[in-house]
Amino acid sequence: MKSQLLYAGLFWFLPFFVQGQELMNRDSLLRLLPAAKEDTNKVLLLISIGQQYEGTEPGTAKAYYRQARELSRKMDYTLGEIRFITNYTYLLNMEGRYDSSIQLNHRSVELARQINHTEYLAKCLFNTGTAYQYAGLYDSAIIQYEEGKKVFALLKNEKLEAKSKDILQLLYAELHRYDKAIELGEGAIVYFRQSGDKYSLAIALSNTGLSYVNTGKMEKAVSYFKESLALGKEIGDLQIETTNMLNLGDCLIQTNQYSQLYPYFKRALELSQRMGAKESEAIANRGMAIYYLWKNELPLAKKHMDQALEITTYSDQRVQHRRNLETLSSVLFAMHRVQEAEEALRTSTILGDSLNGELVQQTTLQLEKKYESERKDNQIRLQQASLRQKTTLNYMLIGGAVALLLISSLLYLNYRHKQRLQVQRIQELETEKQLMATEAVLKGEEQERSRLAKDLHDGLGGMLSGIKYSLNTMKGNQIMTPENQQAFERSMDMLDSSIKEMRRVAHNMMPEALLKFGLDTALRDFCNDINQSGALTVTYQSFGMDGVHWEQSTAITIYRIVQELLNNTMKHAAARTAIVQVGHTAEGTSITVEDDGKGFDPLILKGARGIGWTNIQSRISYLKGRWDVQSEPGKGTSIHIEINS
Repeated sequence: MKSQLLYAGLFWFLPFFVQGQELMNRDSLLRLLPAAKEDTNKVLLLISIGQQYEGTEPGTAKAYYRQARELSRKMDYTLGEIRFITNYTYLLNMEGRYDSSIQLNHRSVELARQINHTEYLAKCLFNTGTAYQYAGLYDSAIIQYEEGKKVFALLKNEKLEAKSKDILQLLYAELHRYDKAIELGEGAIVYFRQSGDKYSLAIALSNTGLSYVNTGKMEKAVSYFKESLALGKEIGDLQIETTNMLNLGDCLIQTNQYSQLYPYFKRALELSQRMGAKESEAIANRGMAIYYLWKNELPLAKKHMDQALEITTYSDQRVQHRRNLETLSSVLFAMHRVQEAEEALRTSTILGDSLNGELVQQTTLQLEKKYESERKDNQIRLQQASLRQKTTLNYMLIGGAVALLLISSLLYLNYRHKQRLQVQRIQELETEKQLMATEAVLKGEEQERSRLAKDLHDGLGGMLSGIKYSLNTMKGNQIMTPENQQAFERSMDMLDSSIKEMRRVAHNMMPEALLKFGLDTALRDFCNDINQSGALTVTYQSFGMDGVHWEQSTAITIYRIVQELLNNTMKHAAARTAIVQVGHTAEGTSITVEDDGKGFDPLILKGARGIGWTNIQSRISYLKGRWDVQSEPGKGTSIHIEINS
């Protein structure tokens, strides 16, 4: 179970409030509107009315904000337009329209710079960073936040600086840069202790405690959660109390102190139900289920898991739903309901794959490819603009210099030569852009394989081993009939098989031998694994590989090429034997994979759309290599690849 993140009260993420009007209710504000003059006060009044509708009728709120914008433009009231953007983008963020929010927030930054308003500039920069963070563009968010932080420093307002540090630590925690997050969080804590702001201190303590959990400093994290909990109780904030109860319960689970779980998750469950906080209620129910699983009171554990799943099944809490399914599978295994447990675990895996796929799209492609792609696009546009300008200029010279026909002809020939060079340069840039995109995708794929392999081995493997240990413990404390004994042993065999299969999959996704001992050893181990499986007899030969130090990306790419070729052989060739030869010389690296299978017509590869051949071709292109396929029906297949040094 993962600690629940407590987000700070981000004062600059919320709409700007109008002094003297925020305490009035909606009806009072609406009564003022008909008599309001067309001036700046009416702009502020329209924004205040919109704020009253945000929580219940966002469409109506947006209509009032748009009226405020039109009136501001009519009066050339720049601050009014900035206030419109601040409030309007808050609703866009809640609707998930992050691109529109980013565009508008950049406009507010420009306006704040135009009127040289330091405070609004800092707030607009932080609003822009927030929109980037919601969109998953963390690098861009950091740029905006850091610039806003510098502007806030010019104001010499320590409270604003402290709150900015607390916000920034959440972003760095999402990027797994926990040392930086702790540094910022500790800075915020120092200020809030001195200022006596108990609410902000409670939030900063809880946020910083989460980073200490992620760095393994549990004792420090627990002390921060307890202090934050005490402050929450003192100021009567149920959300702060609930969050810290859940965080402390999670720390107990991570340190195997299951006997102490009950009071924390019981209290968190009561508070969540009182506040109607469904996500917290689901987490608290899961914690109660783990406690009763430890006590071997399985019906109660199942009851709490059913309640947790009832919340997450029909909501958008997919991460919590996945964790609920994992815990449910543990409960069902303990109840000897193996088939249901396997089904829950399978559903959890499918959901996890879906979430990971989305993460790859939101991070790998956006963060690794976006900036280089934009830079190349800008270069291409500049080259094309230059071509258009020179074309226009040359035609004007030709039309206006009839008397100088010879000179004009020479100029035209010179222009044509430059044009060909520029077109060639554009084509080179396009090719370079495509290679960068391919490189980004391949890097993202390998990073995701490595992360998934680690999650499988450390996370799921640990869970399965824990289940096995719990079952063995139960076995020694229970008297079983022969039938139950036989069923129990079958379940243990199935669990052992699951652990072995999980480790095989993790090893296949990112083999440890490749990272520890190098490409030659990894390929030899891979071929030996195939031999031991009995699916194919593979002979591995290598030369010139001793002492060669490969770049990790190159070694992984070559490994994946050989892996994909042998997988194709096992799936489609109906071969009995295969030979893999890998050699390295000063000129480059050669790879040959041959089999005695049924073969095929190589011409079909030109129209092939299968993901296997596409992956092989992409990886060879990434290494700037070339390949040759020799095959005939009934005569096996030989594939030779050459990669320059």
